[in-house]
Amino acid sequence: MISIKEEHSVLADKQLQDDAGRASVRILLVDDLEPFRSVTASIFKKYPKFQIVGVAVDGQEAVQKAQELKPDLVVMDIGLPKLSGIEAARQIRSVSPDSKILFFTGNDFPQIVREALEAGTGGYVIKIDGASELLAAVDAVLQGRRYVSKGLADRGFLGDS
Repeated sequence: MISIKEEHSVLADKQLQDDAGRASVRILLVDDLEPFRSVTASIFKKYPKFQIVGVAVDGQEAVQKAQELKPDLVVMDIGLPKLSGIEAARQIRSVSPDSKILFFTGNDFPQIVREALEAGTGGYVIKIDGASELLAAVDAVLQGRRYVSKGLADRGFLGDS
């Protein structure tokens, strides 16, 4: 018997595989730490549906690349140099309003989570939960639903998780 969390992950994986023939989801990946960028990119590269169209290492670069590339999805850390992830998200909403934003971060402080969700982002996934929740979060955000990591949802943050 598989857990609900595993079943949700399996269903998300199947949905992504079923959608493999559809147009690519263009992703801008934003993280100041190369190991996290590499791991996150490797997750997306497993699915033909996803195309990493750009990478940024700080908040200012994220805003510039979002304006230039107009990605479908921005997957971004909170703690970024030059411009915080939250401020970058606010600016991205202005320069690329059709881009969905998903925070993928290690920060689970309640005030930061609230502020991030109030900035108009679609989701918030804690990196430690990434292996089991990232793809489900991406799917929810792309469908216009809000997603927060299960650990955050258990603490009262609203989402589809």
